[in-house]
Amino acid sequence: MEIKQVQEIINKIADEIIENKDYLTELDRSIGDADHGSNMAKGFKFTKESIEDDFGDYKTLFNKVATTLLSKVGGASGPLYGSFFMKFAASLKDISDLDRDTLNKAFASGLEGVKQRGKAEVGDKTMVDVLEPVADALNEGKTYDEVIKVAEEAMNKTKDIKANKGRASYVGERSIGHIDPGAASSYIMIKTGLGEIND
Repeated sequence: MEIKQVQEIINKIADEIIENKDYLTELDRSIGDADHGSNMAKGFKFTKESIEDDFGDYKTLFNKVATTLLSKVGGASGPLYGSFFMKFAASLKDISDLDRDTLNKAFASGLEGVKQRGKAEVGDKTMVDVLEPVADALNEGKTYDEVIKVAEEAMNKTKDIKANKGRASYVGERSIGHIDPGAASSYIMIKTGLGEIND
């Protein structure tokens, strides 16, 4: 993929997050601060503005996404998504073609960034519950449509988990029955991003 195509995909992801602001806020109202939607929408609005220029390489582009999310998204989501894209970007050093194999490795690096920052594992009811199965599915060579399905199922599974991390862990058993907002925003980003790429 050319860098311009990747910029367009990032813009589409941003548009979907902004469009789903109220949905993400509603999810967060049940088990958090009710600010996930507004924080994410604000961060991705700035992200769109920050990548309007031309970029000479993928690493610089994704570093820009990372630093924008780190500085503009409030709550825990900014540092977590910022860490994802920072590690994603680092794996793209000297890469001139963002092919399937490179994307798989970059995504796995991003996942590690989130786990290092948030200290969460699968089963803690966080975005890791979506990101890790997706990283596995990518490495297994599943089609992007299949990977999107894995992401959706993983997001829905968070409904049945008690939160062990973050703000949602404060409500304990009452967190069961609600989809995790971070898992939902991760799913939206994966569905939109991979949906734009041909296998």
